[in-house]
Amino acid sequence: MNEQTISQAAYRTRILVVDDEKRIRDGCRSILSTAGFEVGLAESGYAGLKKIEDEHFDIILLDLMMPGLRGIELLEHVKARHPDTLVIVITGYATLEHAVEAMKKGAFDFISKPFSPEDLRAVTGRAIEYIRNLEDIAHEKSRMGTLIRHLSDGVMATDSEKQVALANPAFLKMTGYRGESPIGSPVANLIHNETLLQMIDEALSMPADQFAELTEEFDQGSLAEDKETILAVRCVPFRDRLHRNLGTVTVVHDISALKKMDQIKSDFVSMVAHEIKSPMNSVLALVKVIQDRLAGDVTEKQLEILGRVSEKIKGLSDLAADLLDLARIESGLIALEKEKLQVASLLSDQVAFHQTRAQSKNIQLSLETPPDLPPILVNKRAIEEVIANLLTNAIKYTPQGGKVSVSAGAEKDYVHIVVKDTGFGIAPEDLKRVFERFYRVKNDQTRFITGTGLGLAIVKSIVDAHNGLIKVESQIGQGSTFHVDLPIMLT
Repeated sequence: MNEQTISQAAYRTRILVVDDEKRIRDGCRSILSTAGFEVGLAESGYAGLKKIEDEHFDIILLDLMMPGLRGIELLEHVKARHPDTLVIVITGYATLEHAVEAMKKGAFDFISKPFSPEDLRAVTGRAIEYIRNLEDIAHEKSRMGTLIRHLSDGVMATDSEKQVALANPAFLKMTGYRGESPIGSPVANLIHNETLLQMIDEALSMPADQFAELTEEFDQGSLAEDKETILAVRCVPFRDRLHRNLGTVTVVHDISALKKMDQIKSDFVSMVAHEIKSPMNSVLALVKVIQDRLAGDVTEKQLEILGRVSEKIKGLSDLAADLLDLARIESGLIALEKEKLQVASLLSDQVAFHQTRAQSKNIQLSLETPPDLPPILVNKRAIEEVIANLLTNAIKYTPQGGKVSVSAGAEKDYVHIVVKDTGFGIAPEDLKRVFERFYRVKNDQTRFITGTGLGLAIVKSIVDAHNGLIKVESQIGQGSTFHVDLPIMLT
């Protein structure tokens, strides 16, 4: 640390020089005062003891070998009473034994007599740098502590032994904890939910080459006191720079209001869709009566107009049906209607059903499944809808003469289904949005293809409801590949 830096820090640094030699005391005061420090002097160990009992000093320059109260004894007193004060010992013997003993007693550094002004500035500069770093850490810790205490989200941290290292007021309130401070106690004393305890165990035992955020939703009073409260929980491992697991951090967010609003929205959409579907079907039936000339003669031009009307009304009817399906999926009903299902048989039926549409576009539609696929526990109608939707899209977005293939296999704990086409492909900017509601990829090749924009959203909702996974890979002009993983039925 240079003289300018020392001077900038001097305004808040107080130094005490304790030495029985007047020459050393005066020399230190001269050098340090010139740098702008506030310097106090003590001619003996007892005088230094009185000084530090009356005042606080940031740094003490302490002679080890003094008559009366020895420096090493004063050092012990300073570290016991003022652990944040840095002690730099002065020794006239410059022996390793004295330095080692002083460092074991808590000394920060040492300087041997005789020393030059540069030596004194250097050792004092190191002490100031250390103090500044400690203050920065303390301030950062204080800021973080204030921030975490006032977060509306609950935050809890544990150490590697699953002891609670931090739990902010929001976390304690959300979990209904009313005991003494849980800091330092086993996390099981604070949390009684087995699922959350397992999440913490899993995060803590996560291999160094992996990092995943574990998520879960808790309702019906499984974590919060109030049964109406729904909590979203995220748990991650906390690691050092060598990727060693030091503990875990758990964040809890109250999503009750969001869930309620989402339910209100879903109920409203379901109601509107239901009210629209019946009139639309009635209108379609009446249009069909006119088209079939059962209500009298119509011209070719009128038939053309009625055909366009029928197409638009059918689009609205399909939209209403899709909205009802989506509302039903999100309500959780399909999760309650599961049965044992052989995937190969379902895929065979779906491929056979869509062959006619594929042949109308001269598209080669193929299926490949192994004979020993394990069964899955699913809602049959919902999984049929997943495969039907993926096949319909594949055929719809593949030009004449293309190929669509369906395959399946067992991978670890999942049945892996793949629907691959040689169609138009999806641009990178559209890939991340294809599962959003009402989102449709529009370009020169697809803008004339009709649809509600709900098909893939329904597919993803169904797969999610079955604790499965879905992803898509695609390149413009080279087609798309959809991967669906569904959990194998446990026997």
